Amino acid sequence: MQILATDLDRTLLPNGKWESDSEAIPLFNRLTRENDILLVYVTGRNLDLTEQAIRQYGVRFPDVLCSDVGTTIRRYEQGQWHLDEGWSQHVHRTSPRWDASALAAAVSDIDGLREQEPEHLNLFKQSYYARHESKEQILREVDARVKGRFDEEIVYSFDSLDGKGLLDFLPHSATKQTALEYVASAFGSPREEVVFCGDSGNDIFPLTAGFCGVLVKNADEQLVENVHAAMKADPRLQVYFAVGGFMGLNGNYASGVIEGCFHYGLFGDARSAGSDNDDLPQGV
Repeated sequence: MQILATDLDRTLLPNGKWESDSEAIPLFNRLTRENDILLVYVTGRNLDLTEQAIRQYGVRFPDVLCSDVGTTIRRYEQGQWHLDEGWSQHVHRTSPRWDASALAAAVSDIDGLREQEPEHLNLFKQSYYARHESKEQILREVDARVKGRFDEEIVYSFDSLDGKGLLDFLPHSATKQTALEYVASAFGSPREEVVFCGDSGNDIFPLTAGFCGVLVKNADEQLVENVHAAMKADPRLQVYFAVGGFMGLNGNYASGVIEGCFHYGLFGDARSAGSDNDDLPQGV
């Protein structure tokens, strides 16, 4: 069994400003079921918002959900979610200085930061809306007050749909990357055989951690630049950049995920699938 992991918003889900292919999600659902794929969603959404996306967009339930930017892991078996308590114990053990309340107090009066709603916070996730035009000043203040004190990761991303800066504080052992590493280990899969698909800022870690990366065509330009820089620094990294034109799909959202999966052989032979197309997923 091979593992396919994907971000949701504007990666698998067509909830951005770019054109989507109406047939992409049904095709994605069919291909992942037909090819003995272990499907993992790695998302900033919580459980309720993930279920909302499944209902709204018609994507299938995953086998594993790494939600809340990787701070929570659940398996989906026989129609029920099962929380992975071992993951929480692992995070407590490997990030002993993490303290969400103390961290929140440390940044409480930084101008331009506003704590997100309670449903977007948890024991391992302290999240804020950030004034994007003040990003550099905010991050300098954050570093001065927080960096290195709480076994933390500081993850900034930009929501191009809403024009909001987003700032997440996570334990360094509980990110999208480490959650996916944990899942891969649990299922006995080497990371170089795991495919991860993303589109924006907080996907940089799994995209450059040695998994088989896929950037959908609508990926954030800054992320594309950062991934190219990482690949130049480490030629061993494998990342595929969807371009569209494969199987008549445009490469955005789920179409780019499908294109990348064929590139890595998860859904079979790309040349057979794209025999009526000149543009086959050979990589960029």
